[in-house]
Order: sequence, then structure tokens, then C-alpha cells
Amino acid sequence: MEALDGQQSAAESAPLLPKNGMVLGFDYGTKRLGIAVSDRDQRFASPLYNHQRQGLQGDERFLRRVLMEYRPVGFVVGLPLHMNGDESQKSQEARGFATWLTGLFGLPCEFQDERLTSWQAESLLLAAEFTKKQRKERMDKLAAQILLQAWLDRRRPAAPAQTSEDAPAEQ
Repeated sequence: MEALDGQQSAAESAPLLPKNGMVLGFDYGTKRLGIAVSDRDQRFASPLYNHQRQGLQGDERFLRRVLMEYRPVGFVVGLPLHMNGDESQKSQEARGFATWLTGLFGLPCEFQDERLTSWQAESLLLAAEFTKKQRKERMDKLAAQILLQAWLDRRRPAAPAQTSEDAPAEQ
């Protein structure tokens, strides 16, 4: 499994996942998994589940149900990096989780830098004035949505810059 983390050269970053079909995004944690899903056109990510980890067998049962319902074409796993871009122990755990997912379900997996996604999620939930309990219930799936949306945006071709010739004439 080739890992993509958004920091490799263009030659190393050939996409593994098809350009169409639903993709599941994972915010990996030892206690919980945040799960998000893309639309079939891979334009938008939506938060899906906060899954309380239940050991490998329990996690497998849960994920099999999710895969039966959504039929994804692949996975994006958040890669926790230090602020300087170095990998951590959690990075290795996330890579191990991705290897387990790929081996279990036979679908391709890519990585997305997840620095600051939990901070972004917490900021959004605080701004929405959720209680601490409500934030905890939503945090991981919102972080998964943020990292999956970042991955989707990164894959989308950049829009061409508008030139003055393309601009509508003033009236």
C-alpha cells in the first residue's frame, strides 16, 4: 500500500482511489474513530459516525455494516503529524490502522495530513455553543469530515485564473 500524505512529489502522489464513488474518511483514535463520507462525485464530505472502539472484532463488525450501507471505493485516513511535519507514534498507529483496513476490505487507502483538524472541529463546535457533552459526541466525526474535505479539495483540479479578457464587461 502506497501512502500519500500531501507532502510527496507529484511522481509519488499518483492517486490510488478512483475519481468517482463514495470515500470514507477516518479520524483514527485509540478510543474512538471519527468517520465521514463523501458524495459519489467526491465534492463534499459529511460527518457520519463517532465509533467507540470495541477491539478488532467489534470494529470489524461495525465497519462491515458501514461498508455494506455506503459501498465506498476507498478510504482516507488522517495522518497525525507534528507541527514541523514529522511523524509521531500516532502516525505509525494510523498507518497500521490503514493497513488493517486495506487488508480487511481490499480497498485502496490514502492519507491526509490531519494537523489542526481537531482544533478546527472544536472551534466550530464552541462557536455553535454546544455543551461539552455535545462537543464530545460530535468531535471525531467532524474532524473526519474536515480531513476528508481537505483531501477532496486537494484532488480537485484548480480552477483556471480569470484574466481581464475573461471578466464580464462593465455596463
